[in-house]
Amino acid sequence: MSIRHYLYRAPSLTATEAIDAVRAGALIVDVRRRFEWNRTRIPGAVHLPLEQLTDKCAELPDDRLLITFCTGGLRSYGAANLLLEYGFEAKNMSGGLIDWRAAGGSLEPG
Repeated sequence: MSIRHYLYRAPSLTATEAIDAVRAGALIVDVRRRFEWNRTRIPGAVHLPLEQLTDKCAELPDDRLLITFCTGGLRSYGAANLLLEYGFEAKNMSGGLIDWRAAGGSLEPG
């Protein structure tokens, strides 16, 4: 993934909007590293570390909104842009885990 994926802001959702979108069928794609995933995660999220996204994005469903997620929102911006380039409907959840927790989103231990 190149630096240009971080230069453009992908369409984004707030954590509150993301919670509503998940209830409506969207899928959270957690692009954090393994050790972060092992600490805590969003129930039902798919773990696909940013470093593997290019090679494994074909495993993601192409019939629903994908919401990229990381700890603070920066890595997931790049991931959302990459998924858009590959033809997926994708949005970034701005604020990441920090805002998800503040919005009352559920978490589970790793």
